[in-house]
Amino acid sequence: MALFLFLVIVAIVLGLIGWVVHGLGYLLIIGVVVLVVDIVLGLVRLARRSRRRRIR
Repeated sequence: MALFLFLVIVAIVLGLIGWVVHGLGYLLIIGVVVLVVDIVLGLVRLARRSRRRRIR
């Protein structure tokens, strides 16, 4: 959970820096990529966790 929060914060910071500072648009793109990867990893982790709990 801490890794998820850390990656979200990093993505937001990179996105803001890339948006505010002209000429660093690649940081905005990197921030978006980090956010998408973080969301995908969170969904995979959630799917694996829900699969283990079986209803009896």
